[in-house]
Amino acid sequence: MVKVRGIEFQGNTDNDMGLEFYNLSHRFGFQNPNWPYFQDTKIERIHYMAKSGVLSQRITTTMHATTHIDAPAHVVQGTPFIDEVPLPHFFGTGLVVSIPKKKWESITGEDLEKACGHAIRKGDVLIINTGWHHDYEDGDYFAYCPGLVPSAAEWMVEKGVKVVGHDTQANDHPLATAIGPQRNGPLLPHLEAEYKEWSGGNDWKDDFPEWEPVHNILFKNGILGIENVGGDLDAVTGKRCTFAFFPWNWDRGDGCIIRLVAMIDKSQNFRIDDGAAF
Repeated sequence: MVKVRGIEFQGNTDNDMGLEFYNLSHRFGFQNPNWPYFQDTKIERIHYMAKSGVLSQRITTTMHATTHIDAPAHVVQGTPFIDEVPLPHFFGTGLVVSIPKKKWESITGEDLEKACGHAIRKGDVLIINTGWHHDYEDGDYFAYCPGLVPSAAEWMVEKGVKVVGHDTQANDHPLATAIGPQRNGPLLPHLEAEYKEWSGGNDWKDDFPEWEPVHNILFKNGILGIENVGGDLDAVTGKRCTFAFFPWNWDRGDGCIIRLVAMIDKSQNFRIDDGAAF
């Protein structure tokens, strides 16, 4: 048992179910880190104890803040909204893999094959730990994250991955988004000269000619993407887990903030009920 503000609860790793629960979501709330073109999260207390004897809050936010899942309709017109995606796509077993990366490095299909090609199964959830969840703040994280490139998306399609999550800013390399020389960008034009120096003289338009190609490949093949994974990610890296990450039942939603949870059943005694009548 754990005591929280004077009230006892069963713990994440000490409970009657015999399961271990690991939070893989970053915090959401006042001044949570934001992608460069989003407005700040706004939270207002509409009712509070001194006024009403209850606490009720109003939130103004994009759903693409903190740890969240994209609906295919977020990028690919005519594809499913978040409420239209069947529920099995928000639950399942899979892997948490370590693929350490530095500033602006690519996460490739070769990286994925090396990290988990021997263990991946069709229908798996795949969570990628690059180490960048440790840098999740408003500073360098969004501009300088490593990122998935098309070969990684093609590998996931080939392997039958159901959902991919990662501790980076988007389902694409940052320079393949509006942060770089893409549609609606560049939001951070000073990165052009910095990239040229970093890359040894390359033009960022040559290295990133397409706008969000990974989003497009994944979503057109029914693979959902979870961005900004964090929390206790290191604790489950290198393990096969069960994951749950259900979004709101939001009509025509383009994505949703989620509580991504990894579960481990070491005793193998817990079972989902069979629906017997009572």
